[in-house]
Amino acid sequence: MSEGTRTTFSGRSALPPNNSNKEEDELPTMEIEGLMPRGVKPQDFLNVTDIHLFKENWDTNKVDHHTDRYYNEKLIVRRGQPFYIQVDFNRPYDPQNDFFRLEYVIGRYPQESKRTYVPVPIVSEFQSGKWGAKIILKEDRSVRLSVQSSPNCIVGKFRMYVAIWTPYGIIRTSRNPATDTYILFNPWCEEDTVYLDNEKEREEYVLNDLGTIFHGNFDDIKTRSWNYGQFEDGILDACLYLMDRAQMDLSGRGNPVKVSRVASAMINAKDDQGVIVGSWDNIYAYGVPPSAWTGSVDILLEYQSSGTPVQYGQCWVFAGVLNTFFRCLGIPSRVITNYFSAHDNNANLQMDIFLDEDGKINSKLTKDSVWNYHCWNEAWMSRPDLPVGFGGWQVVDSTPQENSDGMYRCGPASVQAVKHGHVCFQFDTPFVFAEVNSDLVYLKVKKDATHLVEAVDKTHIGKLILTKEIGGDGNQDITENYKFQEGKEEERLALETALMYGAKKPLDTEGIHEFKADIDMDFEVEKAILGKDFKVTITFRNSSSRHYTATAYLSGNIVFYTGVTKSEFKNQTFNVKVEPYSFTNVEVQIKAGEYMGQLLEQASLHFFVSARINETGKVLALQKSTVLHIPTLNLKVRGHKVVGSDMVVTVEFTNPLAETLYNISIHLDGPGVMKPIRKRFRELAPNSTLTWEEVCRPWVPGSRKLMATLNCDALRHVYGELKLEIQRRP
Repeated sequence: MSEGTRTTFSGRSALPPNNSNKEEDELPTMEIEGLMPRGVKPQDFLNVTDIHLFKENWDTNKVDHHTDRYYNEKLIVRRGQPFYIQVDFNRPYDPQNDFFRLEYVIGRYPQESKRTYVPVPIVSEFQSGKWGAKIILKEDRSVRLSVQSSPNCIVGKFRMYVAIWTPYGIIRTSRNPATDTYILFNPWCEEDTVYLDNEKEREEYVLNDLGTIFHGNFDDIKTRSWNYGQFEDGILDACLYLMDRAQMDLSGRGNPVKVSRVASAMINAKDDQGVIVGSWDNIYAYGVPPSAWTGSVDILLEYQSSGTPVQYGQCWVFAGVLNTFFRCLGIPSRVITNYFSAHDNNANLQMDIFLDEDGKINSKLTKDSVWNYHCWNEAWMSRPDLPVGFGGWQVVDSTPQENSDGMYRCGPASVQAVKHGHVCFQFDTPFVFAEVNSDLVYLKVKKDATHLVEAVDKTHIGKLILTKEIGGDGNQDITENYKFQEGKEEERLALETALMYGAKKPLDTEGIHEFKADIDMDFEVEKAILGKDFKVTITFRNSSSRHYTATAYLSGNIVFYTGVTKSEFKNQTFNVKVEPYSFTNVEVQIKAGEYMGQLLEQASLHFFVSARINETGKVLALQKSTVLHIPTLNLKVRGHKVVGSDMVVTVEFTNPLAETLYNISIHLDGPGVMKPIRKRFRELAPNSTLTWEEVCRPWVPGSRKLMATLNCDALRHVYGELKLEIQRRP
C-alpha cells in the first residue's frame, strides 16, 4: 500500500507524526503492478457491492460487546473479541480462485509496523493475540465473516476496506464512512490489559453511567450524584478528540498506562489548554461555578465544539470528567475521596504546622496544606512496566497540584505500591503516598529561629478513603487498600520502605506522639446550619494530682476546601484552670454574623485551638474542620414514569437566609429522563419559595435520577436529587 511522501533525515526515512484519529488519507482503490492489458476492466474480477456491519443496538455485535447503550450509529466493538460482518460480491465467491482480505486503518500516515495499518487475513482458525477473519457462512453472493481484533490493538476509530487480489494487482473498496468501526478496551477479554474478572464490578466500573461522589468531612459525609454520560451522543468522539488535542501518537493508544497518563494531563487546562480550568478563588464571573455542574456531558461537548478550556472545575469535577473518559473507552474506573488529604509541597511526608511561642499559627512559615477532602480516580489495568503484583487499581489524578515530567498530571500510581511504600515505582507514587500517609507535625518557632517539635498527629492525614459501593449509592471504605492500620508492624515496614526508596523525612518525630502528658485537650464543633449560631466546646482533662492553668487561643477561619485560609473570622484568648483528676469545658459561641459575610462556596470552616500550660510551658494544639449544613433543593414529579410518556418535574427552593438572593441560576439534569437545562431567577426574598416546572419525556428505562443545583453569589453548593424507576413502554 502507498504510505505517502516520505521525509528523509540524515539518511533515515521517516513519516510525520501520526497523532490524530480525525485526520486521514484515503487508500488508493487500485494498486496495479505493471500495465493492465487493453480491454481488461476491474469489473471483470470479484468486486464488493455492499458491506453489512450489523451495527444496530439490538444486533449481536453491540449486545455481545456491551456497546448497545452508546448513542452512536456506527459499529462499536471491544478488542480481542470476535464480531461479525457480511460482504456482498458481484458474483459468488470462489475460495479456490478468489482472494481478499480486510484492512483496518487509523490516522493519516498508516504503517503496519506501528499497527495503524492492519491487514486482516482470511484464516481457518483464529490465533491467540492476532487479528484474523474467519468465513462462517457462504450464501449466494454473500460471505459472512467472524473478525477477531488483537487484544492489544490501538483504541480509536478505524476506517475499513476490503482488498481483492487480481492477476494485475489489488482492487480496494472506496472510502466509506458508514463502515467506520470504533474499537475500545475490553475488560471482558482475558488477554486485554484492562481485564476485570468480576461481572458485577464490570457492570459498575464500565457500564454504570451514574455515580456518587463523596465530599464534606470524614465525620459528616456528604454526597452528590454525577452523570458520567459515557454513552451519550458525541461523548465517544469527544474522548478521542481529547487524545488528538494532546497530540498523542496513535501507536500508544492501545496502552492504558500511556492513555491514562495523557488523560491526567489533558483533563486540566493548567499548561496544555486541556478540558477544564481549575478555580479555587470563589470568583466565577466568566464561567460556571464548579458546584453547578451535574455531570461530564456538557463539559466534554463544549470543549470539543469550542476547542477552548471550559470554566470552571475543582477536584470532584476533574475526577468526574476523567471517569467518563475512562469508562467511555472501556477502562474500568471509579472516583475516590480521601478525607484530610495532604498536599506535601516538599515531599518530606510531613505537614509542617509552625506555631509562634504564644501558640498561634505562623502563616508565613506554614506552606503545606491539608485538603478537607480530595477526589481522584482509580483505573484498573495490568502494569507490565512494574514487577508482578502491582497491577490492578492505579491512582490517576487530573487535578493540577504538582508538576510531573514537565506537566501538571499525576499517575498512574499503583495502589499496591502506595500501600507497601514502594515509592520508586512510576508514576508519582511518592506524591500519592504523602497524600494518605503524612504526619501532621506542630513545630514551635523560637525567638532564635530554631524549631522545636511540640506534637505529632499520625492519624489525621488519610483519615478515611471512600468510593461508591457496587450496585448502590452508599459508600465503600477502601482506606485499608492504601495504608496499613496505624501502629501495626506492616505500617512501620511500609514507611521504612518509602524512606529507603527516597521519601524524605528530615525531622525525627518518632516517640513524640507517644508521650502521655498529665493534661490533655480536645474540642468539638457543634453541627451547624448555614446562617445560624453554633458553639465550639473545648475540653481540658487533667489525669494527675497537680493543679494546672493554661492560656488558650481559638482561631476560626474561612477556608477553601483545599485547606488554604481565606480569612480569620474569629479569634479568642481565654484562661483555663483545671483541678486534679477532673476536666474543664470552655464554650465559645460562634455568631452567624461573624462568618456569613465572608463564606466561601462549600461553607467550610476551620478551627485551630492551642493552649500553653503555664506550669510546664508545654503547648497543646489541635485543628478541626466543619461544613455548615446547606439547604437542599426539593424535586418532585407527577405523571406516568414510563418511557415515552410526558412527566412534569417540579423544583422548589426556600431561601433560608435573612437576606435577599439575587441572580439565581438553577441547573436541572436527568440522564435518560431529560436533557440538561438551566433557568435564571432575578431574586428571592428571605423565607420565600421559588417553583420551577418542566415537562420531560423519559427515553431510558430502569433506575434513573433527577439532579439539580442552585447557585448565586450568596449561596452555592445547593443540591437536590430524586431517584426514579422508569418503566418500559407496555
